Amino acid sequence: MQRRRRASGSAILVTVTPPPPPDSGVTAAPPGPTVGGFQFWFATQRWEWSAEVYRLHGYTPRQIEPTTDLMLAHKHPDDRDSVGDTIARCIEHGEPFSSRHRLIDTTGAEHTVMVLADRIVDDRGRPVGTAGYYIVLDGLLADTEREVLDTALPQLVADRAVIDQAAGVLMRVYRISAEQAWKVLTWRSTETGVPLHAFAAQLLTDIQHEPPLPSTIVTAADHLLLTLHQRLPAEGSS
Repeated sequence: MQRRRRASGSAILVTVTPPPPPDSGVTAAPPGPTVGGFQFWFATQRWEWSAEVYRLHGYTPRQIEPTTDLMLAHKHPDDRDSVGDTIARCIEHGEPFSSRHRLIDTTGAEHTVMVLADRIVDDRGRPVGTAGYYIVLDGLLADTEREVLDTALPQLVADRAVIDQAAGVLMRVYRISAEQAWKVLTWRSTETGVPLHAFAAQLLTDIQHEPPLPSTIVTAADHLLLTLHQRLPAEGSS
């Protein structure tokens, strides 16, 4: 089922997968599919999960009603406060729910996820919710997505520099590895039907129009750049 909502002045398409036949019991989240959808409505603080997100948390689809308290209970103790702060900012400022954190499913298994989202706005352009995707980083991507990337790689050699730059942006913003960043780009490229090189190039173009980084980040980067040689291990040292 597809639901269209206006977001940030344009339209985003949120895909909610219909639940499969009832499972015989609760099991740990399977290795795939990697991506699951969600929606969160600010006024009622109501969450809507796709079947994949239910399974990620260890539940059968529609087994429970997702709530903010339930979500936070599933977060890794070291990540719970930061996720709680992110949700509070969503409600207070109408921001999208975007995060990278760890969660614990009902079996006790730990999963690392990245959440990509955009705003849902009403007819007057006011933010009323957020919608997006959970991306499971445990196994990077499902086998089918790995095959897509492996097939595409030979054709991407000439475009590698642009894609590497875009991957570097995602690595810094979401604190993920180079391989994970490449595969997130590949997933979005496949999802949107935009060639990977074109997708990466557009990301780099769009980022140039974003507000400048805070001066504290620029200052920290200056310091790292000017003092990096002091932290390199001596040649021949282990």
